[in-house]
Amino acid sequence: MSRRIVITTDYLEPGDSVDRLLRENGLDPVYSPAAGPRTEDERRNLFNGAIGAIVASEPITRDMLAEAADLRILARSGVGYDSVDTTAAQEFGIRVANTPGVNHHAVAELALALMLNCAKHFSDVISGVNAGQWPRTAGTELRGKTLGVIGYGPSGKAIAQIGAALGMRVIVGTSHPDTEAGPSIEFADVDTVVTAADYLTLHARATGTPIIGAERFAAMKDTAFLVNTARGSLIDEAALINALDQSQIAGAALDVLETEPMTKDNPLRNFDNVWITSHLAGQTVEARERAGQAAAQAVIDVIDGKEPVGLIV
Repeated sequence: MSRRIVITTDYLEPGDSVDRLLRENGLDPVYSPAAGPRTEDERRNLFNGAIGAIVASEPITRDMLAEAADLRILARSGVGYDSVDTTAAQEFGIRVANTPGVNHHAVAELALALMLNCAKHFSDVISGVNAGQWPRTAGTELRGKTLGVIGYGPSGKAIAQIGAALGMRVIVGTSHPDTEAGPSIEFADVDTVVTAADYLTLHARATGTPIIGAERFAAMKDTAFLVNTARGSLIDEAALINALDQSQIAGAALDVLETEPMTKDNPLRNFDNVWITSHLAGQTVEARERAGQAAAQAVIDVIDGKEPVGLIV
């Protein structure tokens, strides 16, 4: 029987701790890192002969799973699973797992870094100095500002705690308020959060429809910044572009987009008050290690007949 485990997560490689863990459990990892779009044949044959797979954010579609006759477990080396057709996986008897709780500190730290860049203009100042200038741009302080957080999972909780520690007013929009959060963190409906925020940071799961669209951009302060380290689909990008054109908000800092990698013709490239990073919120050395280990353990558990942590279907 095949013991083949296909790994597409680009930072996992032969000889690392994940590779050793799989091999110690009698499995045979093979590597096919996602490096741009695959051909139709490559997609269809990706999981041929494999009993397990560890994948990152590459879309895993019905047609790919339909050809994976031996596949028993698909483990995401991340916390989301919207890139996987879980309905098809369930239909074909393929278990799907993710790795919850592995990167929320990393995500919260990047959200803070993006907020600080909005406040202090670090990227613009550094670029100016490198160009031979000496800009003395006045920044603003986070203390005393209102931090709006949408979503109160692990990363939402982490950034809320950071905001409170910095002396910000923290107001959270979630369907699961925490009665033990303490007086420094308030809970309200999403529209109230959107209207109140000086910095609005998104930490919700993908819902299939944007959370922030034209109406909510119109409701935001024109001095507010939007930060997204969650999912690109949470924002209506066309509405964001219009909001920036109309100066409805002060700017945006985005780690995720509707289409990734960012296309050359994306209009967001044209704004000086938009800062974009390359979907790296969870990409710290520590978070990668935890995610890889957790995904590998999920694969091992399912093959051994156990129920892994993070099992979705």
